[in-house]
Amino acid sequence: MRPITMIVIGAGGRGQAYASYARAHPDRARVVGVAEPRNYWRDLIVSKHKVPPANTFTTWRDAAARDRFGDAVLICTQDAMHAEPAVAFAAKGYHILIEKPMAPNEADCRRIVAAAKQSGAVFAVCHVMRYTAYSHRMKELLATGAVGEVISIQHLEPVGYWHQAHSFVRGNWRNEAQASPMLLAKSCHDLDWLRYLMGRRCTRVSSFGSLCHFRKESKPEGASDRCLDCRAEARCPYSAKRFYLGMVQRGALYWPVDVLTSDLTVEGVTEALRTGPYGRCVYACDNDVVDNQVVNMEFEGGRTASFTMTAFTPVAGRMTRVFGTRGYINGTWDKIELFDFLTEKTQEIEIGASGGHGGGDEGVMDAFTRAVAEENPSYILSGPDETLETHLMVFAAERARREGRVVDVPRA
Repeated sequence: MRPITMIVIGAGGRGQAYASYARAHPDRARVVGVAEPRNYWRDLIVSKHKVPPANTFTTWRDAAARDRFGDAVLICTQDAMHAEPAVAFAAKGYHILIEKPMAPNEADCRRIVAAAKQSGAVFAVCHVMRYTAYSHRMKELLATGAVGEVISIQHLEPVGYWHQAHSFVRGNWRNEAQASPMLLAKSCHDLDWLRYLMGRRCTRVSSFGSLCHFRKESKPEGASDRCLDCRAEARCPYSAKRFYLGMVQRGALYWPVDVLTSDLTVEGVTEALRTGPYGRCVYACDNDVVDNQVVNMEFEGGRTASFTMTAFTPVAGRMTRVFGTRGYINGTWDKIELFDFLTEKTQEIEIGASGGHGGGDEGVMDAFTRAVAEENPSYILSGPDETLETHLMVFAAERARREGRVVDVPRA
C-alpha cells in the first residue's frame, strides 16, 4: 500500500495529533502541506514533516486556491470553522478527514455531508471512540449475542474536574457563541457511540443540564479574578497555578500545559497565567456551557439509553453498562465484565487501551489511510450519513434541554 499524501488544515492540538500518525507510519502517510495562522503551530508541522515553503499557508483559502496537491485534507480547525473548508476541498476532489463535531449547527452539517457525497471521495469524521480496541471488543460481543438482545444502555462520561476547568471554563470550548454547546463539543462522541452499539436509529430524546458551579455566585470569599494573586488559591481545587505550574515542575510538558504557551518554562507558563485566559479564576470567566447534563434516548423497537456528562469526577475513561435479555456488561476503557444469566458466571475481558483516546486516534487514522489508499470507504466506521444522523441526535437533545420537552429526532 502506497503512503497517502495529506494536508493539515488547522495545526493545533488535534491537527498535531493526527499528523503525528505520518511520522509513526511513514509507509502509510506523508504530510505535504499545512494551513495555520499561528506561526508556532504551523512551524511545528513544517519542521516535523519537512513541508516545503510552497505548501505552507496561513489560511485554508490559500491552500484551497491551489490545484490539488495531495490526496487528502485533515480539517482540524475550530468547530465553527469546519464547513467552509470542508465544502471547498470536497469540490477539489480531496478525501476528507474532519474533526468532530462536523459543525455547530444542522444546516452546516447537511452542507458538509452533501458536498462529501457529491464528491464521491472518502469522508470520515473523527468519532474516535468507534475505533478503539474497547469498542471493537464490545461491538463483537453484542454482535455474537453475548447478552442476547440489547434492551438498554447506561453510559457515563466523567469529564473530570480539571479538564472541565481547562477546556470548558477557561479554554476554547467555554462559550457556545464562540464554539458550540458542551454536548456537541465534548459528547457528540458519546451519542454517536451509543448509536453505534445499538445498531438502530434514535427516534426521540429528552435532556436536562445546566451550569451549576462554574459561575460568579460560587466564587469563594476573598478570591481574585486570577489565580496568581488569589488569597483563596491554596484551598481551591481548580487552581491554575497549582495545576499548570505543577505540570511544568514535574516535567510534564505536554497537553494541556502546552496549550498555554510555547515557552514551557516556569517563567513562560507563569507569564501565560498572568496575562492569558488560562490563569483566570474559574468563577470569573465568560463561560456559559453546562457542567452537567443527562440525555435520555429512545431507539427504534423501544430500546432505550441514558447518558450522563459531568465535570465533577476525576479524569477517567468512559463507563458503560449494557442490559440484554441474556446477560449484562459492565465496561470501562480497559476492562469488560460480562455476566451470563444462564450460567450466572462473570467473564472478565482485559482490554489493551493505549494511545490518544484509548487508541482511537491511531485507529481512525489507520482506517482513513487504508480507505484512501485502497479507494475503499468500508474501512470508515463513521461515514457521512450515520454521522449526520448522530449529530441530529445531539441537536435534538439540546432543543429538548432548552425547551423542557421530548423532541423527535429528524431523519438524516
